[in-house]
Amino acid sequence: MGRHGVQRVKRWKEHTLMADPKKVLIADDEADVRAFVEAVLEVDGYQFVTAADGEAALKAARAEAPDLVVLDVQMPKKDGFQVFSELRRGGETRSIPVIMLTGVGERLGIGFGSREMGEYLGSEPEGYIEKPIDPDLLRSTVSKVLGGASA
Repeated sequence: MGRHGVQRVKRWKEHTLMADPKKVLIADDEADVRAFVEAVLEVDGYQFVTAADGEAALKAARAEAPDLVVLDVQMPKKDGFQVFSELRRGGETRSIPVIMLTGVGERLGIGFGSREMGEYLGSEPEGYIEKPIDPDLLRSTVSKVLGGASA
């Protein structure tokens, strides 16, 4: 790409980035999933905090006050269900929206969505996405949950 092409990409990126970027906590024990979610969402100008287990996710949520948590169901130390429940019980974390991710449904040949998750957890997450993650579904779900906050 020539010098003018690079300048056009820079101008496009500056134009599309949010003036007040939203912070997304990505909690998944798989580094490649965290990197994938970040790569898909970075085009919309979000900032990221990551966690590789449930305890680290809770700590990051309390310390960083993210605008959204993208939360894997199966993680070490505390699973996504435990993390979700603790987020909903915490005063400072109660209102943080959560999108849950899992590959369990695909592996077991079952499908379940937010309503079923809500029945199980006692509170419905704002979104639910099964792995493998569809990038367009991820972007649209995040944008919807954050009220069209992406650029």
